[in-house]
Amino acid sequence: MPTEEENKAIFRRYLEEAWNHSNLEVIDEIFDRYISHQPNGSVHERGPQDVKRFVSEFRAAFPDLRLIMEEQIAEGDKVVSRGTIRGTHQGEFRGMAPTDEEMEIPGMAVFRFSEEGKVVESWDSYDQLSLMRQSIEQQLRMARSIQQALLPQGLPQLEGWQFTPYYQPAREVGGDFYDFFELEDSRIGVAVGDATGKGMPAALAVSATSSMLRAVAQAFGSSSPGEVLSRVNETLVERIPPNMFVTCFYAILDPNSGTLSYANAGHDLPYLHRNGEAEELRARGMPLGLMPRMGYEEKEIVLERDDSALLYSDGLVEAHDPQGEMFGFPRLRALIAEHAAEEGSLGDFLLRELYTFVGESWEQEDDITLLMLKRSTSLR
Repeated sequence: MPTEEENKAIFRRYLEEAWNHSNLEVIDEIFDRYISHQPNGSVHERGPQDVKRFVSEFRAAFPDLRLIMEEQIAEGDKVVSRGTIRGTHQGEFRGMAPTDEEMEIPGMAVFRFSEEGKVVESWDSYDQLSLMRQSIEQQLRMARSIQQALLPQGLPQLEGWQFTPYYQPAREVGGDFYDFFELEDSRIGVAVGDATGKGMPAALAVSATSSMLRAVAQAFGSSSPGEVLSRVNETLVERIPPNMFVTCFYAILDPNSGTLSYANAGHDLPYLHRNGEAEELRARGMPLGLMPRMGYEEKEIVLERDDSALLYSDGLVEAHDPQGEMFGFPRLRALIAEHAAEEGSLGDFLLRELYTFVGESWEQEDDITLLMLKRSTSLR
């Protein structure tokens, strides 16, 4: 039968090799089928594979994880260990979106060892993950309120024009943005964007991009959407984390002439709805923050009476039905073409079609943003 010091050494070996060095094979040597007592009073039977899965998931969410043992006490066949887990929350962990924040999780556990030196029973002093979840959820709620405050709080009030936005993040915070703002000569800047990834990192990226876009467009008074995107890209490429970028469609509307000039930084192509047809608004350009010294092609159209332009994010076209079929671009284009004015707004029509397609049990996979511009018949 192992001595108390030997049991303490086995516990330390598990923490050091499995947690700090990702040597999961050691778990088979240390754990047998065992009884796990949870802080909420529940009791579960678990085995080495459950421990491996938990450690793997935790380390994937915290790649720079480090577990520091602070104190051990042994009595008989039981060992009490107290320590702290430190790491940066960079990946999703059991429903908790990454925050990119460094976290410190103190905890205490008790292991009971068999005569063969294997763990056969465990107790946690408190629910560490529940505390972490509460902290993260509080931070995400605060981030969501800030992000909502950064979205436009009112719609442009222009005679003969209708602006209709829809924004629904898949999580507490989203990686999409939309914006419209006043420019010189009564023109309106209009933008829709989407950052790679989800959760807090994507939310921070789009908030920064949206703020830069508005500031550049208004500060330089530029009538060139391509120039604005180019300036934003040069700033963003030096500040955005590696392997992250932002797609963005930016347009300038002259409400007096109906002219819409636009440029596209790798975003899903908007559609022009005109006379029962849906036309793609194409313009070439790389996503923002990906490479320096990028140029952005500019195009221009004139919105006639009853014309609509739809800007959207990929959360719409990439939604899946219960059988796994994607909503897709062909379906979206066909629906836009067949939409009639008497069916209400184009945005409401598309959302009804989306919810019919995905079904009642649908769990939203990605942020969904729609922004409709329509020139109404009342324009003189």
